[in-house]
Amino acid sequence: DMKNAVIGNNKQKANLIVLGAVPRLLYLLQQETSSTELRTECAVVLGSLAMGTENNVKSLLDCHIIPALLQGLLLPDLKFIEACLRCLRTIFISPVTPEDLLYTDATVISHLMALLSRSRYTQEYICQIFSHCCKGPDHQTILFNHGAVQNIAHLLVSTSYKVRMQALKCFSVLAFENPQVSMTLVSVSVDGELLPQIFVKMLQRDKPIEMQLTSAKCLTSMCRAGAIRTDDSCIVLKTLPCLVRMCSKERLLEERVEGAETLAYLIETDVELQRIASITDHLIVMLADYFKYPSSVSAITDIKRLDHDLKHAHELRQAAFKLYASLGANDEDIRKKIIETENMMDRIVNGLSESSIKVRLAAVRCLHSLSRSVQQLRTSFQDHAVWKPLMKVLQNAPNEILVVASSTLCNLLLEFSPSKEPILESGAIELLCSLTQSENLALRVNGIWALMNMAFQAEQKIKSDILRGLSTEQLFQLLSDSDVNVLMKTLGLLRNLLSTRPHIDHIMSTHGKQIMQAVTLILEGEHNIEVKEQTLCILANIADGTTAKELIMTNDDILQKIKYYMSHSNAKLQLAAMFCISNLIWNEEEGSQERQDKLRDMGIVDILHKLSQSSDPNLCDKAKTALQQYLA
Repeated sequence: DMKNAVIGNNKQKANLIVLGAVPRLLYLLQQETSSTELRTECAVVLGSLAMGTENNVKSLLDCHIIPALLQGLLLPDLKFIEACLRCLRTIFISPVTPEDLLYTDATVISHLMALLSRSRYTQEYICQIFSHCCKGPDHQTILFNHGAVQNIAHLLVSTSYKVRMQALKCFSVLAFENPQVSMTLVSVSVDGELLPQIFVKMLQRDKPIEMQLTSAKCLTSMCRAGAIRTDDSCIVLKTLPCLVRMCSKERLLEERVEGAETLAYLIETDVELQRIASITDHLIVMLADYFKYPSSVSAITDIKRLDHDLKHAHELRQAAFKLYASLGANDEDIRKKIIETENMMDRIVNGLSESSIKVRLAAVRCLHSLSRSVQQLRTSFQDHAVWKPLMKVLQNAPNEILVVASSTLCNLLLEFSPSKEPILESGAIELLCSLTQSENLALRVNGIWALMNMAFQAEQKIKSDILRGLSTEQLFQLLSDSDVNVLMKTLGLLRNLLSTRPHIDHIMSTHGKQIMQAVTLILEGEHNIEVKEQTLCILANIADGTTAKELIMTNDDILQKIKYYMSHSNAKLQLAAMFCISNLIWNEEEGSQERQDKLRDMGIVDILHKLSQSSDPNLCDKAKTALQQYLA
């Protein structure tokens, strides 16, 4: 009677829960004296209650329904096992259920694997439970180690569509961003047919959309993991076109979102796939529809659908931004096509200030992708003053947005970009200096990188502002950062600050002592060749100053280091050290005679003679040029 009362009636379900039916049903379900038939009826009623609202599921979880049902799976009766699994399936697919409840007892997974062979219902429900509870690499590993691939593979050819579909979904979550699973899937065969071939058959146009999309996701994951080559025909001729089809406005909103997001992931790192996608079915124009109307005209007859789509229209926008970002990641012509799509820049600018964080992140990604184009930085980006909303996004965004937004800012600060001036006026230096103090590595790198771009061929005032904003302490902090990227960008910043004579002399007169300390510190540390080369180049710049030279000439420690690197085993370091020497001994400059004498006494000339015999033409030329300064 209870079962008949609650089916399809949420009010009755809530009433029964309030009246305390759940603990009683669970008691009967677990009583050994209860008949199998009674236990099965209890499981069915509980399953029906779970079908109601999220609050119903919470009430069931509070009564510890999951351990009770899992215990029930140990009984022999198949009908009862199916009822328990159906109820577990309904509970696990609810967003309020923590997935980890499936993994608390290690024996559960192996028992579920064993139950897969019992009936098509156990197959359907167990696969559904697995695909909903597999979140992240830890879960994937547990399922993989329990033989999920071998146990589920043969279900892909089941006579039941539901079983095939749930098995496919299982593989799509198991393989996602998981090289181990992906590599295994390539070589598994069912009835003499390899899994990739089975997935390709499931992609065909005559198959249900859900099946096409899910098998495309499996093949995409395998491709991204390196298990299938990007130029394999099953990717180029099957998977990619299938995903493009999913983007057409005939498809439902969810399908268009999933299709675009999966395609964005498939082509994200491969130029050739980006080019092929960009000319398939007018994809770039097709995506413009993602910003217009959420529902296709044919679906508007359904008012509920329209209401749903209006609420979820932002998902379409973020999917389109993501796909545009992938399409434009490398190819200049594709970027141009994207930007020429109607109102594209306005759409991105609007996207930057949307309330949905996902849309903001996707819009920033799209902008970042397009900002790699010199042409666009000079034109579209300027016409739409993109830097304004970008600076606003940078004010108080979460880290994942900050990382992409600051990368974009790095591009907008390149010296050929017209946005450089207004960005500086809007307080960028302060903002970027604060990024260099972030705990987050990517933000530190981007902050210092943007400052490095800003300092390139900049006027003296900007350079002084950067040094003031950074503070000497922070500069030392960055130079002793454990990450080599931060270190290299900081050295790049120093090198850009110390360029053109008046600037070199001015900066060294105010910060000379600290900068020389920093240089010493790095040349003495355990650093790679690139870092040391960059540091010697900074010294060469200092040696090019008029008054700054003296800071090197009066520092015997540094002079000895330069001498040491002239005879180093690495030619790059030898060359960089020679630049320092050349700048110190250059004839036309005041005091060159004294400098030449001091360096000769140190044995520099002997080394130059030796280097002029070098087999490396660059070293040889540089040494001869330096020796001429002595002869002149």
